[in-house]
Amino acid sequence: WEVNCMLSLFCIRSSVCSKIMELLGQNKIDHHQRQVAILSQDSFYRVLTPEQKAKALKGQFNFDHPDAFDNDLIVATLWDIMDGKTVHIPVYDFVTHSRKEETVTVYPADVVLFEGILMFYSQDIRDLFQMKLFVDTDADTRLSRRVLRDISERGRDLESVLAQYITFVKPAFEEFCLPTKKYADVIIPRGADNLVAINLIVQHIQDILNGGLTKRLNGCLNGYGTSQKQQSMESSSRPH
Repeated sequence: WEVNCMLSLFCIRSSVCSKIMELLGQNKIDHHQRQVAILSQDSFYRVLTPEQKAKALKGQFNFDHPDAFDNDLIVATLWDIMDGKTVHIPVYDFVTHSRKEETVTVYPADVVLFEGILMFYSQDIRDLFQMKLFVDTDADTRLSRRVLRDISERGRDLESVLAQYITFVKPAFEEFCLPTKKYADVIIPRGADNLVAINLIVQHIQDILNGGLTKRLNGCLNGYGTSQKQQSMESSSRPH
């Protein structure tokens, strides 16, 4: 089972992915039968050393730096998905800053949505995607969502959330995240509120699922063969 297309969603939160899944009706389908799967970069945070974990518990570790992610595991997972394999995705505990013992199983799908704020930073990763979407959200909106999420889901207080935002999140966004906007094929302003853009993406995915684009897009939707994989590996050696 070859993956027909992989779409990378570059977003601060997974709200756009969730809206796409809702409009496609995939949320009502059993995980074994879904044609569209979602992966999140947040699942692939590195296992921290004791020293790094101590810093994380004090809010002094930069989780928004590219080095915070296990890119080798991301690449290996994506190749397994494109080979039609069932994969087991790590579950990261943001309260203890460690990986849980359990994993999430992702079954072969026709379309994969991969969301994350630094998905375009590594060329090894971004070269694997046939379509790259940058969700451009207002800075105040990003901050408010982060505050609500970290307080309600990760047990943090307002002061620590704001301190982390000023110290790590905002500088990292400007240095590592925003510059990768140039790699996007499509830029979506206003995130999940932009229903016109989301409906266009949904229609594109439906065309893929219906097989209507397969012949027209010359290999973009036909998965990766051995030669294509080698070409991608060679191109990934180019500097940013």
